[in-house]
Amino acid sequence: MNMDLDQSFLRELPKVDQLLKHKEIDNLTATIPRRIVVEAVRTAIDEMRQMILMGSYAGDPEQILPWVIRRTVEIAQSSTRSNLRRVINATGVVLHTNLGRARLAQSAKKAVETVADACCNLEMNLNTGKRGSRYEPVENLLTRLTGAEAALVVNNNAAAVLLALGTMAKGKEVIVSRGQLVEIGGSFRIPEVMEQSGAVLVEVGATNKTHPRDYQSKISDNTALLLHVHTSNYRIVGFTKETTVTELVQMGREAGLPVMSDLGSGFLVDLARYGLPKEPSVQETVAAGADIVTFSGDKLLGGPQAGIIVGKRNYIDQMKKNPLTRAVRIDKFTVAALEATLREYMDEEKVLHRIPTLSMLTQPVKDILNRAQQLKQELTPLLDSLTTVEIIPGFSQVGGGSMPTAELPTYLLALTHRQLPAQELATRLRMGEPAVVARVQEEKLQLDLRTVQANEIGLLAQMIIRAVKGECGS
Repeated sequence: MNMDLDQSFLRELPKVDQLLKHKEIDNLTATIPRRIVVEAVRTAIDEMRQMILMGSYAGDPEQILPWVIRRTVEIAQSSTRSNLRRVINATGVVLHTNLGRARLAQSAKKAVETVADACCNLEMNLNTGKRGSRYEPVENLLTRLTGAEAALVVNNNAAAVLLALGTMAKGKEVIVSRGQLVEIGGSFRIPEVMEQSGAVLVEVGATNKTHPRDYQSKISDNTALLLHVHTSNYRIVGFTKETTVTELVQMGREAGLPVMSDLGSGFLVDLARYGLPKEPSVQETVAAGADIVTFSGDKLLGGPQAGIIVGKRNYIDQMKKNPLTRAVRIDKFTVAALEATLREYMDEEKVLHRIPTLSMLTQPVKDILNRAQQLKQELTPLLDSLTTVEIIPGFSQVGGGSMPTAELPTYLLALTHRQLPAQELATRLRMGEPAVVARVQEEKLQLDLRTVQANEIGLLAQMIIRAVKGECGS
């Protein structure tokens, strides 16, 4: 492109004031703040200017103004869109950390809405009119459900471990098996959390085998705690041996030391009855004699993000007095959602249907197939002849650092487009409203219906059709 042509194109660029008077742009200010619209206008003009100068604009000069107008509208509208958007999870990962992990039960959502819409008695005892505890509503439920003497809830499980170690073992030694020094999400590791707590890590045993004698050999006058970390996000198989919580408790009683068990992804229902791998439950760990048990609220429990601490009252009371508790405390929304979630567990017959996480993990595979068939029936007549739709068997995952070896049989809806690569379809779905996140395998776009709710099928069908026709994310 020669310089004369560059200049003629540049002369077609509209001025900011001129563009702001254009009807389509002026209409934006009815719903979008004028400041944002002005910024969008300047950005759109600058983008076109750079395209012209770089020689990458291949259109006609008379198309410059329409392009800038369209681009201004896109920028202005995207600037007002919430960054935290609704997503239809078609990955088959039930507890997808990147997608917010556990879906809340209906009762939990209503509880959050109630306290969001009005004031609440978060720290007031309405019977006495005096200050109360924000932990009381959930503490009573947790002790009833787990059999523990007392309970405390903080903002996540890493904080629970940090608080417990900082209270019970600051400046003293904590003995833990090498095979349990796990790395959790975001590359954070148990040794690093322990270091922040002020506790001194003492590793014992080997990566694959740790015996009771390994702990016993390291117990000293400076030992404050025996720690057991359940490896909920990975498994070592083969020539292995781990010391159990029961064995640690016996050792701790003999040495006069407390035992803490970090379950990571703790649960209150025996999911092994429904074909999932056997995992230690919170109740079993408390019954085994652990003095303190920590676990997450937004994993297998199926509630909001929280770190739950249950155990002996004397240790819990010490934690409540620790200044760190103030820094990691939960807010009214977590209290409301967690209380409602825990109340669902009081009805063992209905909890599997009312907690979405448990429902997705235990649902019969025939129900998943029914949803896949329903979606296929809605799509097939509306997609062009270039796209094929088929139902294929597959496996879902628990996710969220839980049950890493579990493979849940499922059914996938697989789409193949003769002209568009599967990755392009996946990108278009992610850019839609709502966004849809799916898998891409074997050059096919695959949607796992285990994690798609029945009431999302119709909307999902619409988003797929729009993506195939290039009406979103293109």
